[in-house]
Amino acid sequence: MNTDKIENTLEIKDLKVEYRTKNLSVKALNGLNLKIKRGTTLGLVGETGAGKTTTGLSIMGLIPVPPGKVINGSIHLNGEELLNKNEKQMRRIRGKKVSMIFQDPMTSLNPVITIEDQISEVIKTHEKTSSGEAKKKACEMLELVGISSSRGKEYPHQFSGGMKQRVVIAIALACNPKLLIADEPTTALDVTIQAQVLEMMKELRQKYEMSMLMITHDLGIVAEVCDMVSIIYAGSIIEHGNLVDIFDKTRHPYTIGLFNSLPNMGDRTAKLKPIKGLMPDPSDLPKGCAFYPRCEYSMDICAKELPKAVYRNKEHFVCCHLYNSENISEGVLGFGR
Repeated sequence: MNTDKIENTLEIKDLKVEYRTKNLSVKALNGLNLKIKRGTTLGLVGETGAGKTTTGLSIMGLIPVPPGKVINGSIHLNGEELLNKNEKQMRRIRGKKVSMIFQDPMTSLNPVITIEDQISEVIKTHEKTSSGEAKKKACEMLELVGISSSRGKEYPHQFSGGMKQRVVIAIALACNPKLLIADEPTTALDVTIQAQVLEMMKELRQKYEMSMLMITHDLGIVAEVCDMVSIIYAGSIIEHGNLVDIFDKTRHPYTIGLFNSLPNMGDRTAKLKPIKGLMPDPSDLPKGCAFYPRCEYSMDICAKELPKAVYRNKEHFVCCHLYNSENISEGVLGFGR
């Protein structure tokens, strides 16, 4: 397949994923729609339990079965449908066409195998190369992420948290994937190391001309790294746009609540305005808009019907009944930043 003419590296349509037990069905993703254009970074932002990690695992084909089950939808990577692949086929794709950096680098590495061998393993799996050539490239990858190749024969316990994260990134990029999924890649790192790792990821993305899905709850990281932003709530995208759309022309009440929850650096005396209530129980979601029990602008229709996407421009859309109502204007609500 000629992928040069394909505009979107990743395209997810109406993805529904559930985790089922004997007595319970947890709806993790509910009709998720997502697109990442070639060579761009999309930030997937939401609270804990919103479905961010499940989205990444779905793309990688790593949803645990049971209890997980993909109910509906499609995932296209460079035009290739992933959901109809078997495990053997997915093993060829993981690491080669799509790679994932998991949340905790401390537990992502094998403690009894040297760093050099762990990187080499990926290279030998996907590329027809000898052990010597694979180790040579592994050393090159270490240098690329700012670690001396002489440390390749050491073990994970001999590395700091920031260096372990760099090793994980080296493993993810070893076979030049077209899509990199980064799941909270700086959560376990201190602020100084966070900045270094993020800057390195930006440079490597440009060097390898790849697309990236940045899964995070940190809007600061989004502003620093991402081109586009999708706000996820209860397993669905409720607002999507570029940085200007999301940061300066905010529309959804939930997105506004996220920004109001951040400290105001210009006014140190200003109090935080947290979003009231908690995320809905994914095993018992409301019939209509999942956010309506917490929304100060909720109307009767919000409890009954799912809101449809309303577009402000070609890219920026919001799923909210407020923008389908002729009786409420944006000016009255004071939306937008």
